[in-house]
Amino acid sequence: MRYLHTMVRISDVDASLDFYCNKLGMKEVRRHESEQGRFTLIFLAAPEDETAGREKKAPLLELTYNWDPESYDGGRNFGHLAFQVDNIYELCASLQENGVTINRPPRDGYMAFIKSPDGISIELLQKGDPLEKQEPWASMANTGSW
Repeated sequence: MRYLHTMVRISDVDASLDFYCNKLGMKEVRRHESEQGRFTLIFLAAPEDETAGREKKAPLLELTYNWDPESYDGGRNFGHLAFQVDNIYELCASLQENGVTINRPPRDGYMAFIKSPDGISIELLQKGDPLEKQEPWASMANTGSW
């Protein structure tokens, strides 16, 4: 058995690609549109997995856009996506500068949570050992839910 992908439904292709690609840094590796099924599938890879993702050898994030409008309250009870990052403080600062709310700040230098435009929780985990606690993160309160 091999893990292939995680699928999340999206309601706005442009907002989702802006979030996942421009702000989070993922790369689109392929796309499939089904006229008959009335949907678009967009497959994204983490930057370090881009080449392997294009070769279908790395786990991918599948964004599913259904052409007929639907409501996806609460991310349809989806748990979360998790990404390992090189520097959690730098990424959270960049995300915040780009208008992304840090729902659970990396107070411990190791873990943070954010949400996609469709309310999907995303866990960010520091690669290796936790970084030393650092302000403003160490004393920052949680915002909303994750």
